[in-house]
Amino acid sequence: MSVNGITSTSTAYEAYQASQPVKTNTETAAANVTATEDVAAVYEPSKESETSKSHSVNYAQNTELVNKLKADAEAHTQQLQNIVQQLMTKQGQTYNTANDIWKFLASGNFTVDAATKEQAQKDIAEDGYWGVEQTSDRIIDFAKALTGGDPSKIEDMREAFKKGYEQAEKTWGGELPEISKKTYDAVMEKFDKMAEEAGQTTKPTEDTTTN
Repeated sequence: MSVNGITSTSTAYEAYQASQPVKTNTETAAANVTATEDVAAVYEPSKESETSKSHSVNYAQNTELVNKLKADAEAHTQQLQNIVQQLMTKQGQTYNTANDIWKFLASGNFTVDAATKEQAQKDIAEDGYWGVEQTSDRIIDFAKALTGGDPSKIEDMREAFKKGYEQAEKTWGGELPEISKKTYDAVMEKFDKMAEEAGQTTKPTEDTTTN
């Protein structure tokens, strides 16, 4: 079964949103998403000289894409949770919260039918929805949409993702599986590339996925 759902855009969004001391406005979310508080849509570069002000760029949040990515991730995560709930019910186990589902998966104490196993293998394959490449791409796309591509927010989004990953580890109850570690590394590399393209100097990415 795939666990990349708990390292998806939603956890990074929540961590980033909580860290931002900016105004919020209510946006009507896309299908499967209820009304939620979004961060302010425009970021203004600070401490500009009079000369640079004439060339300043406003980075507007792509609210439509943010809501689309959130809705897509939440729909796929719900689909995964429904499958696990069915497994738990069949095997005589109960669940009360989403955390119960992740703990059930973390235990490894379950069996799956052939069809479920085949679908899970497709989902986490190299070209699968929960595979490393697609998951890391969605997280980066989400970061760009949320900040409007503002290069000054790259490190904020990196930190938000790291906090989201730490939250996922707590939800899982320990070290995440290999696919999640690989996704973490892929996201860090893509943030490094974004920073490099923006002409920023970054510290070597700390490897938090190994002992």
